[in-house]
Amino acid sequence: MLRWILRLVFYAPFAFGLALFWATQYGGETVELETVDDRGTSFFTTLWVVDLHEQPWLRAGDPEAAWLQRLERDPEVFLVRDGERVAYRAEIEAGSAERVNAAMREKYGRADQVVAVLHDPARVVAIRLVGKSAFDE
Repeated sequence: MLRWILRLVFYAPFAFGLALFWATQYGGETVELETVDDRGTSFFTTLWVVDLHEQPWLRAGDPEAAWLQRLERDPEVFLVRDGERVAYRAEIEAGSAERVNAAMREKYGRADQVVAVLHDPARVVAIRLVGKSAFDE
């Protein structure tokens, strides 16, 4: 019995890590968000996306995430979706986290349930992407 418990304690983190990797990489549609740091270096972050009112929305489970900090400093970003790279301006929408979480749950199902273990829904940051043509005019 002790051996079984030790195996469970040893392998459980590995199993959760594998489930998390599967959920984030194969749980549904992913996009690449390109953000730029203060030196002009581009960074690509793989994220999930949902479409609400014909606009793409992202979420950050951690308000201290490096990609979110870069986006806050420079909201002009690019989103690579289905092989197409499109310019957007990112807008943080403080009151929309619950709606974005619900849309993510609906779209990504069990994969979202696995990922949701890692973040507090009250700390989620919702990001709306506004198309470049909409803010150039």
